[in-house]
Amino acid sequence: MNTSEMNDQQVAGLAAAICATAEAMGQEMNPGTAAMMAEDLCAYSVPVVKAALKACRFEVKGKLAMADILQRVQSSDGRPGKDEAWAIAMTTNDEFETVVLTDEIQLALAAAKPVLNAGDQIGARMAFMSAYERFVKLARDQARSVSWHVSVGFDANRRVEAITSAVQMQRIPQERGQLYLTDLNVVPITQDGQAIAGLLTGQVTNPSPDMREKLQAVKDSMHEMRAASAERKNELKIKAANALADRLTLLQQQAEELQLKRAGQ
Repeated sequence: MNTSEMNDQQVAGLAAAICATAEAMGQEMNPGTAAMMAEDLCAYSVPVVKAALKACRFEVKGKLAMADILQRVQSSDGRPGKDEAWAIAMTTNDEFETVVLTDEIQLALAAAKPVLNAGDQIGARMAFMSAYERFVKLARDQARSVSWHVSVGFDANRRVEAITSAVQMQRIPQERGQLYLTDLNVVPITQDGQAIAGLLTGQVTNPSPDMREKLQAVKDSMHEMRAASAERKNELKIKAANALADRLTLLQQQAEELQLKRAGQ
C-alpha cells in the first residue's frame, strides 16, 4: 500500500464520495463527519479507498461505518490471509524450496518456532496465526506497505518457479525477479544472464556452452542422488537436516533483527 497522502482537493473529493456512498446505503451523513473520515483515510491511495467504498455499497448492510471502509482498504494491501500465510511458512521446512514471504510471516514463524520445535504442529499453527494477525494489524494500523522477500532454497529449478510465480502474482516486480534469478545463479547479464531472465520475459536465449555444462552437472548430481545407496541417502538426509536447521536459524535471526528495527522506529 502506498502511503503517499492525498492533496486537499482529493480529500474533499473523497469526503463527497463518502457522503454519496452513505446516501446510496439509505443513510444521511453530516459533511463534517465525512470530511473527518476522509482525513483519516488520506494516507491511502484514492483508487484503493474508492474501491473500498464501492465494496461497502454492495456488501455492508446497515449504516456506513469507518471500520467497514478501513477493513476493505487494508485487505487490499496484498498481505495473504492467515491460512495462506501458514502454508507459506511451512514451505520453509523444505531446504530445497525457495520461499517468497512477508515480514509478518517471518515474524510469526519466529514466534511459533519454540512450539514447532517441540513437535506440536497444531499448537504451532495456532501460535503462528495469533502472532500473524497481531503483526498484520500493527502494520496496517501504521499504514506500512507489504514487503515481500526471498528465502533461497538449494534447488535451482525451484528458485526459478518460486520467483516467476511471485512476479506473476505481483508480489515482486519483474525487474527485481530478473535480478534475483541472475544473482542467485551468479551469472553476469550476458548470454547466460539473458537466458535466465528470459524465463520471465519470454525472450528465450540459449545459454553458453559453459552454462550448459553447469546445468548438466546439476542434472547428473540429481541422477546420482536418485541412484545412491541406502547409506549415502542417509548421509544426504543428515546433511539436509543440518541445512534446514541452519536455514531456520537464519530466518529466526532475520526476524529478531526485523523486530529490533521496528522497535527502534
